[in-house]
Amino acid sequence: MSVTIYHNPKCSKSRQTLALLQENSVEPTIIEYLNTPPSAAELKTILQMLGKGPREVLRAKEAKDEGIDKSLDGDALVDAIVAHPRALERPIVVNGDKACIGRPPENVLDII
Repeated sequence: MSVTIYHNPKCSKSRQTLALLQENSVEPTIIEYLNTPPSAAELKTILQMLGKGPREVLRAKEAKDEGIDKSLDGDALVDAIVAHPRALERPIVVNGDKACIGRPPENVLDII
């Protein structure tokens, strides 16, 4: 099983999700997405696995703080999220062709 977590160590939900994975004997690849954001292509793949559009993984307050234009959509919004990864919802866990947002952390149990 190859599990990846897009992780922010300063976020309590992200830390709880990582701990839950580890408690279930899963040692994921940890990507601190603020330092290493996904590319636009990677983010589009993750969105497809989540079954969500870019607006659905956007943190409203952080998007506003980062100056992301509310009128952006589609590829333009994906590009804005990649440029300002702080606006990306967290944590995101990927396992093969499945992905989920760890809010609440127990969501990840459905894909491991």
